[in-house]
Amino acid sequence: MAEEIRLNKYLAECGICSRRDADKLIEAGRVQINGRPAANGQKVREQDKVTVSGKLVRKQDEKVVLAYYKPVGVICTEKDRFAEKKITDMIHFPVRVTYAGRLDKDSEGLILLTNDGALIEKLTRGANRHEKEYVVKVDKELTQQFLDGMAAGVYLKELEITTRACELHQDGRYTFHIVLTQGVNRQIRRMCQSFGYEVKSLKRVRIMNILLDKLQNGEYRQLAGKELEQLYSACGLGKQG
Repeated sequence: MAEEIRLNKYLAECGICSRRDADKLIEAGRVQINGRPAANGQKVREQDKVTVSGKLVRKQDEKVVLAYYKPVGVICTEKDRFAEKKITDMIHFPVRVTYAGRLDKDSEGLILLTNDGALIEKLTRGANRHEKEYVVKVDKELTQQFLDGMAAGVYLKELEITTRACELHQDGRYTFHIVLTQGVNRQIRRMCQSFGYEVKSLKRVRIMNILLDKLQNGEYRQLAGKELEQLYSACGLGKQG
């Protein structure tokens, strides 16, 4: 901690509780800084001694990565006061994490959250061509022309770009799997629209080696072991980022 930070943020990063709950601890008089009762809004420095209920707390250096099943209606934002359901309000984890990449409000499925800034940068940089897999249902029966055209890459007039060639296979009359290696805003919806199709449902089921698997809508799990090591390795990072 090179500079002063707000006490509630410090407690959250120490893994004590969320910022909101940290404020409650402070109001209850359970937090002290250098032996004196703390106040909401107070800032702390690295050399300060912070205790909660008499126990010394220290900032955690451990990197945390969560796999989360984002429901439809949840928005990938932290600060939009008009958003009814912000993703950062849906995750109740002792360490503060933020999203690495996005899913639009009308889409569901896998999203990764972490406190590792280096990992976020690697995951969200399109030039790294990390694979993301989706299951998509559209409003009309699929044709071979549609499937071939989507796989070859689609010119998006409104963005003046052509999407990268991608893997795609049909699952049913209206459903297909698609694997993308770039992160254009609402890319799949725009691609389908170019062929006169409307996306009825869109679910992300994989990010690189991380699978949605058995996660239920709204659930999350912490990544660990070989799965986490493979993710860091694929991003060109050491285990601790």
